[in-house]
Amino acid sequence: MKLEGIAKISEKVKQLFEQEGSGHDWWHIYRVQKLAIKIAKVEQANIELVNYIALLHDIADHKLTNKPEKALHKANEWLIEAGLSSKKIELVLDSIANLSFKGAKVPDVALSLEATIVQDADRLDAIGAIGIARAFAYGGSKARLIYLPDEKPQMHASTEAYRKSKSSTINHFYEKLLHLQERMVTATAKDMAFQRHQFMIDFLDRFYNEWNGKS
Repeated sequence: MKLEGIAKISEKVKQLFEQEGSGHDWWHIYRVQKLAIKIAKVEQANIELVNYIALLHDIADHKLTNKPEKALHKANEWLIEAGLSSKKIELVLDSIANLSFKGAKVPDVALSLEATIVQDADRLDAIGAIGIARAFAYGGSKARLIYLPDEKPQMHASTEAYRKSKSSTINHFYEKLLHLQERMVTATAKDMAFQRHQFMIDFLDRFYNEWNGKS
């Protein structure tokens, strides 16, 4: 494993995302990387590839850029500089282009073991206490309301519909976050997701009680 190459990519990603205020900042990427490494060791996956996929998993995310092709080109240049083979670069780029959530009714794309592990780690960071904090950070960055009582969640059947959604943050729990536990693949992620999922359920119960003046 080329630690020098991973360190170089890590520094570039840190500089790119350090001031990101939507919940997709450097520390999100750092947490995903650490979770992914933890899972990879259990699953006996290629930890070098897991590192690169985790570090670059948000670089072309539609929530953060309207030029994903340009972002992938930048990632390709960084990976070449890091000394990866063309085969590994292709796997990393394919992974980061396909591991994001695309809608409640849109099936996940089949991924390599390494990309699946990063996807699990990314989804773990989207639920639980940190997931709740990130959801409201993102909603605020997009000027979305906290909650609209008469608004119904939409179970998006296409990626385009999901990406165009501008619903309240509470609706986002029903449109995405509460679906992530059932989409975990690795046993390690499934175990970790259980308590995080329950924490969100408890939070929503508390939220509605306070909203309605019951507590």
